[in-house]
Parts: sequence; C-alpha cells; structure tokens
Amino acid sequence: SRREADSLLAAGRLLVDGAVVTDAGRKLEPGQAVSIAPAAGAAEAPPPTVIIHKPVGLVSAHPVDGQIEARALLEPARRIGPPVAGADPDAALPPLGRLDRESRGLLVLSADGVLARRLIGPDSAVEKEYEVEVAGEISGGRLDRLRFGLVLDGRALRRAEVVQEDWQRLRFVLTEGRNRQIRRMCRMVGLHVTDLKRVRIGPLRLGSLPEGAWRGLSDAERSALGLAGA
Repeated sequence: SRREADSLLAAGRLLVDGAVVTDAGRKLEPGQAVSIAPAAGAAEAPPPTVIIHKPVGLVSAHPVDGQIEARALLEPARRIGPPVAGADPDAALPPLGRLDRESRGLLVLSADGVLARRLIGPDSAVEKEYEVEVAGEISGGRLDRLRFGLVLDGRALRRAEVVQEDWQRLRFVLTEGRNRQIRRMCRMVGLHVTDLKRVRIGPLRLGSLPEGAWRGLSDAERSALGLAGA
C-alpha cells in the first residue's frame, strides 16, 4: 500500500539498484531493480491478523444505530491460542471481506495490506466457501442458474460451484464477493436463505473455532498464503 511504501522510504529500507532511496518522487527506469532492505535488529512482527467466528447479530464494520462491530469480540477471554500483538477491541483491524449481520462464520480482520490485496483486491479470485440453508424447492434448473448465468447490478456473476448437500442445504464456493451475493442469487431463483455460514476463505478454515471466539493466524496459514513471517 502507499502507506507501507512511505514507511519503508522513511526508514531508509527502499533500494533501487542497491542504493537507498529517500525521495518519494523518484522515477524508475526500465530494468532497474527495486528491493527492500531487512529491518535493523530483531525481525519485525507481522501485522496483526485474526480469524473470528462471527455470530448472527454483529456487523463486519461501520456499525450504526447501536449495532455491534465484530471486533468487539477481540477480548482475551474469547481468544483461542496464544496472544496476538495489536489485536484488541479498539485496534484498527478492518475486515477482509463482507459478512452481513444475518450471516455467521469465518471473518478475517487484518492490518496486513499484502493479505488484503490477496483476499479482496480487484484481481483476487480466492475461493470463499459457504454452508447455506434455504427454504423452497431445490430443483436441477435452479441449481444450474445459481452456478452460472445470473446478473447482479448489471454485471454477470462469475461461475460458482453450488452443490446440494442435504434436503434444504447447499454448499456454495464463490470467487467474488458482491454485496449480499448469495442471498440475492437465491432470491432470483425463488429460494429464501434461512441460514448462511462462511467456513473457508482460500486456505483459511473456520474448523472447530467456537462461535463468538477468535484466534490469530497460524504459521502454517501464513505460509499457505505466501506471507512474510511464516
């Protein structure tokens, strides 16, 4: 991000062809190599990232009219596993992806700009997996329409993986995150969502994390995401 780049410049860690650069207006010539010098002293701790099992009733961000934001759950008593530096109810940890008030499941909060671009950047195609309970008849024709061919807000949706798991239960795997996408998709084919739970984002899984609890990103998950500090 621009903020991260400015921090590297100010710290004298940005190199062009091996020479330290301190001016933000420097223009690069074709073939020049840009690198980042390691921080002096001990290795820097990675930016805080947490996984929350968000219950129904909390909003991902921007609460209004008495709503409660999901980061209010970041209390030590709700933590599973070791402490996470920089993670608390007052921390500036934006959610990486929407999960509306009526939905539950995996929500990632992070100050890591690299991870944000990977999960929700404009070119991201990271899979998001959901368990969805619906009311209405689940027919082959409706499943086919959910998988491909629907249009939201004037734009065609990417192909989705939609599988019937049980009588009224579907499993969705999406590679995009439009506003209330699954609920709106189901409504368009005559189904009504009665429960929606996100269980996976890329290699990050909700697993057995209790509802209302949270934990830090593991070293294995950092490695799977290609992040520094793994």
